[in-house]
Amino acid sequence: MIASVPYLPEKPLFIPLKGVYFDLFKSGEKNTEYRPYGPRWNERTCRVGREVVLSRGYGKAHRLHGMVTGFEMRRDIVRTRAWQEIYGRKHEHVACIRIALSIDGDA
Repeated sequence: MIASVPYLPEKPLFIPLKGVYFDLFKSGEKNTEYRPYGPRWNERTCRVGREVVLSRGYGKAHRLHGMVTGFEMRRDIVRTRAWQEIYGRKHEHVACIRIALSIDGDA
């Protein structure tokens, strides 16, 4: 006999951001977040349809809510100056996470 496992809802994907990038999401100028591809940022953890919480830093005062609407792994991003200023040259692949924010925005 197989015991049933209770359904545990998936936690939203938590993405802390620097203030400038948080503000770009909030204004609608940015809809994709770039992170080093790996165990934390991949197709499984950033699956389309998963809820997202964008946070200005790690505090709870400024949060945006949305959903992952697309995911792509790319290599060309690692050659950009912006990427290298933040992450250096140690990553070969980039997780590109497209996000649609909820209409109500902050919570």
